[in-house]
Amino acid sequence: MKKDKQKATDKQKEQTGKQNQHKANGKEGLEEQAVASEERIKELEKELAGEKDKYVRLYAEFINFQNRTKREKRELIETASEEVIKALLPVVDDFERALTEMKKAGENQWIKGVQLIYDKLMKTLRDEGLQEISVQKGDDFNPDLHEAVAQIPGDEKMKGKIHDVIEKGYKLGDKIIRYPKVVTVQ
Repeated sequence: MKKDKQKATDKQKEQTGKQNQHKANGKEGLEEQAVASEERIKELEKELAGEKDKYVRLYAEFINFQNRTKREKRELIETASEEVIKALLPVVDDFERALTEMKKAGENQWIKGVQLIYDKLMKTLRDEGLQEISVQKGDDFNPDLHEAVAQIPGDEKMKGKIHDVIEKGYKLGDKIIRYPKVVTVQ
């Protein structure tokens, strides 16, 4: 019986040893798996960061493309209307001259009709963005805003000032499409 007990004890020790060894192997295996998992997580995080960076850059590029397209479209529309409006400016000048002469002649019947047509034309042009450049006699001459077509001699206090406006100037938005033609005092 002692032998049987000894065998049972040995067998039990052997099983316990195997279990301990298996547990040790299991712990080592788990540690190896944990290290491998952490490395894989780091790799995936790097990959995710790279993809996020690509996404952010692509999104920024898309926003820039949208803004550039909107700006180009707006400029194209403004440029298209600019040519038409430039072509109509001599007609506006003729209307103004006609109205001035009709008022001198005193033809009241015609003045009202022509004035209505002129006002409608100017409203349409203003709605398209046309603005008259305000220039008065006595204003300082600015070569960036005015086109001097003639100079006349004058007194010292009027030197460098506008004496007369020959032709009105106009802006379309912020762009000057026709400079006012002026006579300056030298």
